[in-house]
Amino acid sequence: MAKLTIKDLDVGGKAVLMRADFNVPQDEALNITDDTRIRATLPTIKYLLDKGVKKVVLISHLGRPKGKPEAKYSLQPVARRLEGLLNEPVKFIGECVGDKVKEGIDAAAEKIILLENLRFHAQEEANDPDFAKQLAVLGELFVNDAFGTAHRAHASTEGVTHYLKSAAGFLLEKEIKYLGEAVANPAKPFMVILGGAKVSDKIGVIENLLPKCDCILIGGGMSYTFLKAQGKAIGNSKLEEDKLGLAAEILQKAKEANKEILLPTDHVVVDKIDNALNLDIVGENIPDGKIAGDIGPKTVALFEKRLQSAKTIVWNGPLGIFETEAFSKGTKKIAEYIAALDCTSIIGGGDTAAAIAKFNLEDKMTHISTGGGASLEFLEGKALPGIAALTDK
Repeated sequence: MAKLTIKDLDVGGKAVLMRADFNVPQDEALNITDDTRIRATLPTIKYLLDKGVKKVVLISHLGRPKGKPEAKYSLQPVARRLEGLLNEPVKFIGECVGDKVKEGIDAAAEKIILLENLRFHAQEEANDPDFAKQLAVLGELFVNDAFGTAHRAHASTEGVTHYLKSAAGFLLEKEIKYLGEAVANPAKPFMVILGGAKVSDKIGVIENLLPKCDCILIGGGMSYTFLKAQGKAIGNSKLEEDKLGLAAEILQKAKEANKEILLPTDHVVVDKIDNALNLDIVGENIPDGKIAGDIGPKTVALFEKRLQSAKTIVWNGPLGIFETEAFSKGTKKIAEYIAALDCTSIIGGGDTAAAIAKFNLEDKMTHISTGGGASLEFLEGKALPGIAALTDK
């Protein structure tokens, strides 16, 4: 993917329009509870300032407003947090398109300007060309540093690139580097860990990575559909009945291709997930009335043994209900094991990234993706519109 990056641009004295991903969680009082995504954009913003940019005009979405302004989705709290993190003044403008916005940018003494939520306009998600043009006039160059929205062809990710020379910021460049290499040219042995609730969410990843990897280790809710397809008893555990045939097909394909798929050999089970009472560990077959919430200690040992020689590990989806203490051990132990390995460890966004953060292991992983849906689609081998649209080198 030979796309322009921020280092290929001459930004001195120019206004740069930058798409960031400031879609951060907030509490009921609109206090930001996790500023990871804001911090992730700081290297790109600081680089632009260091290179003598005239203005950095930041655009983003927050939440899911229905194409009209909603106070709880305003980006104003992000402007204040960004100001504190950068130790630089940030001007907030309560709209994102129109003459008043352009005038406000031109008149601003501040070099950093954050505009209001793009999704207060339905034209953003519709990738409306007129809306994209209105955004484009706010800068002379465009930098996309929002990997989390790169799989969406929106006005601020794809549309705007038709009107401005466009490049990847440092965060987007890093995502392309690590996820791209994992898909195209991983160091071997290459292991893939898949978890999460549904087989249906991971079909594309399995089909794309099975020919390239040495082994796929499957845990989480999706593993019970595979175990059922093998004729194992799964009790009341998560099952996608309509995907049993597909799971059997995948297992057969792997066998024919001489590729290994490892499934759990023991489970942490309970009567009811919500109260975690009567916790027990059972073998491959889960008794009637029991629900599995995590992989068991034998599975942890099995997975660790298989991962021991890995040079590249891609992990997407937790191996149990990690948010609940009783079901977090499997995911935690595998995360700690990977953290100590001498390998390239690439963590998919969303729940997997949240699990790594919960266990305070972010600094021990090679790369943690900032996009859940985007990282999945990338690993499926799909072209992401927000990346494909950037100017070629």
